[in-house]
Amino acid sequence: MTGASPQLGSLALGEPAPADPAGPARGWVLDPRTAVVILLAASITIMAPGGIWFVPAALVAATLLAVSERAWRRAIGVPLAAAAAAGVAYLLPLVAPWPVLGFISVMAGFALRLVAVGGIAAHLARTIPPTRFTAALRAARIPSAFTVSGAVLLRFVPTIISEARAVHDAMRLRGLGGGLAVLRHPIRSIEYFTVPLMASSLRAAEDLSASSLLRGLGSQPRPTSMHPPRFGLPDAVAAVVVVVLGAATVLWGYGS
Repeated sequence: MTGASPQLGSLALGEPAPADPAGPARGWVLDPRTAVVILLAASITIMAPGGIWFVPAALVAATLLAVSERAWRRAIGVPLAAAAAAGVAYLLPLVAPWPVLGFISVMAGFALRLVAVGGIAAHLARTIPPTRFTAALRAARIPSAFTVSGAVLLRFVPTIISEARAVHDAMRLRGLGGGLAVLRHPIRSIEYFTVPLMASSLRAAEDLSASSLLRGLGSQPRPTSMHPPRFGLPDAVAAVVVVVLGAATVLWGYGS
């Protein structure tokens, strides 16, 4: 079990998301409604049958979004991860006609789609704090059930990732972590990792629920925002880029 995590002190839904180690630029940030529409459009088109054609466009959009916030590691990591998944998906079956290689290539194809969507989702999670997210969704007349759930999710995922790292570090200090220990005792390693993580997740969920209730999320009448969301130049540029990428993908698909 881990002790009181320093992340729990910053679980208030009104606080901004932790800064990216690469130092994202806060001056070029999309309106949350624009980011959500782009993410939904990418998810629907990529996960639909034949959506593999839209993966390059989504990767370009994810890379441009990472560059716009100066998240250089993500700007390099997303294309590299996509290239690795594409290599496994399309080149591995050429090695030998084995069923296991075919299964691995299919899983790599799904991973390729997830990388494309995840690159766009990472931009939303790293640049839009829960307060701006909920204010934008309220301005769009989205029901409270979706706004509160989205705000909690934006804070819950980074917290669980931090807790997982803390549990892993604690296991390594006690000689229970590492690849060799997992190979020797896989079931015990999974147990030692998941039980503390589940306890930390429940504690974080309780703190998030209390924070949301104290801030009046989901109450009637709806709370007002000190800084109402506004569409700006970044949103117009992002919309033009997305439309151009989508049109180029459609023309490329018909041309081939």
